[in-house]
Amino acid sequence: MYEAIHAAPEGRSTAARFAHAASEYGFEGIVVRDDAALEEDDAERIAERYGVDVVRGTEIRVDGPQRASGHLGNRREEHTLLALRGGTNELNRFAVEQVRVDVLTRPMAGDGDFNHVLAKAAARNGVRVEFDLSRVLRLAGGPRVQALSDMRKLRELVTQYDAPYVVSASPESHLQLRAPRELIAVGEQVGFPADWTEHGLREWGRIAERNREIASESFMEPGVRRGRYEEDR
Repeated sequence: MYEAIHAAPEGRSTAARFAHAASEYGFEGIVVRDDAALEEDDAERIAERYGVDVVRGTEIRVDGPQRASGHLGNRREEHTLLALRGGTNELNRFAVEQVRVDVLTRPMAGDGDFNHVLAKAAARNGVRVEFDLSRVLRLAGGPRVQALSDMRKLRELVTQYDAPYVVSASPESHLQLRAPRELIAVGEQVGFPADWTEHGLREWGRIAERNREIASESFMEPGVRRGRYEEDR
C-alpha cells in the first residue's frame, strides 16, 4: 500500500523523513506530490536507503482549466504520476476528461461538486478520484460532518459507475502519517469496507507501475509495445 505525501518545502517533513516513517508503518511506497521536493536521483537514493518505493509525482494546482491545460504537457513526461487538484466544478470536469491525468485530487474541496456525469467520464478516461481522509482526521464539528457527507456521496457515485479511485490522508508531516491499518479503520468508521479502502491505498502503486512500464523501452509509443522484430533490428 502507498501514501501520497506533501514533502518539504511545501510540507513540514522531507521526503526522506517520510520514507523512513512509511517503512516503519508498513507502507510499500510513497508518492511525492510536490515538484520541488524531489529529483529523480533523490527518489532512487531514498528508496534504496529505506526499502520503500518512492514515486516522483506532481500535483497541478491552478485556478482554471486553461492554465491546467498548459501544465499537462509540460509535466506529463517529467513525472511518474500526474495529479490535478480539483475543488471547483470546472476543474473537476476538466480533470476527468483528460486521459493524461492520473488522479483528480480533492474534488469535493472548496465549492467543488461531483455528479454522475463526472463519474462516468472518470471511468471512461481512467482518471482516479481521490478520497482524502485528511478532512475526517483533522477537522472537527460542522466541517467534519460536511466532509463525511461529501465522502459518502462521492463513494456512492464512484461505486455506481465503477470509476477508479485512490485513498490518501494527504500528510504534510511524517507526524501526520498513519499506518495502513489505521486508515482502513478510519474508513470503516466512515462506512467504507476494509477491502475497499485497501484497494484505494494500493492503487497509487498500480498507477506508478503502469506508467513506468509505458515509459520504459518496451513501449515504442503509448499503446504500442516493442515486439521481437524491433528488438532484433
